Amino acid sequence: MIEEQSGRSIRLGRLTIGGGAPVMVQSMTNTDTRDAGATLAQIHRLADRGCEAVRVAVPDAAAAAALKEIRDGTDLPLIADIHFDYRLALAALEAGLEGLRINPGNIGGSQRVDKVVDAARAHRAVIRIGVNSGSLEKELLHRYGGPCPQALVESALGHVRLLERRGFHDLKISLKSSSVLDTIASYRLLRQACDYPLHIGVTEAGGLVRGTVKSAVGLGILLAEGIGDTMRVSLTADPEEEMTVAWEILRALGLRSRGPEIISCPTCGRTEIDLMGLARAVEERLATSTAHIKVAVMGCVVNGPGEAREADLGLAGGRDKGIIFRKGEIIRTVKGQDALLTAFMEELQTLLQEKSLPA
Repeated sequence: MIEEQSGRSIRLGRLTIGGGAPVMVQSMTNTDTRDAGATLAQIHRLADRGCEAVRVAVPDAAAAAALKEIRDGTDLPLIADIHFDYRLALAALEAGLEGLRINPGNIGGSQRVDKVVDAARAHRAVIRIGVNSGSLEKELLHRYGGPCPQALVESALGHVRLLERRGFHDLKISLKSSSVLDTIASYRLLRQACDYPLHIGVTEAGGLVRGTVKSAVGLGILLAEGIGDTMRVSLTADPEEEMTVAWEILRALGLRSRGPEIISCPTCGRTEIDLMGLARAVEERLATSTAHIKVAVMGCVVNGPGEAREADLGLAGGRDKGIIFRKGEIIRTVKGQDALLTAFMEELQTLLQEKSLPA
């Protein structure tokens, strides 16, 4: 049973984060932010895949100068990722971005922190305090003998106090480690220590396969315990792939769902068609669909309809023929894999039209 989430809530533009609101899915662009056109194109692709907020790197004044055009080109809430230069944070807020990701300890002295906090308050923006195992203060590393969950939490709470002393509480916090176990332990400790919304993720998780596994394990455990108000799956891959993984984690836990559920059976020695190719084609066709349907790609004509009888639409194929079925009932028989895929796409379009769902 999934534990209920609770705690404070904040507003990131049109979104509510925390306080029992649905877990928000976000990503980060990997384009050169100075190229507003390329950055906006990627933001639009992310939005099509279900991204609800986007973080953009702001490494210099040229990137900051492009933010207004980017802000005007999308209705997704945007978060500026700032390191060291407080002036970039001020520029991002002036451009209309709804959030900042900063480490208050590395943007200068007290007066500079004051300026950022005052500007965030004036623009009704939120601040994410981001701490990771590579950004810990030397004093904490010396005291704890290296990065560890206790050090991460102490660092984050120290930055929180910097903003609380200035009367600023529109905060969310992230603790990132490439270790799944350290990530879990860190967020458990942090949840006990404060009730601010938490942004969860496993940093430097790796490529599509390894990163997916580490993120699914780490984030899945935390979310099942009611820890996590917003999330990013960090992959060494196209950011759009992060969306697929994030939504499947949430779907598997019964927390949220978006778009079709696609089920497919594993291949075995009895498989007589290119099942993996068929599954990839169906996944690509439905990648941006928001239709709440279940689709099955099965490799056995005999058992497929029965094993996937709950599917709104399914296919199964053998050497000589393929079948298409709805709720376990065969509606069409075709010869050849290419013909099977074509016929399935026709039936899929019909199903979407019948339900008045986006194609």
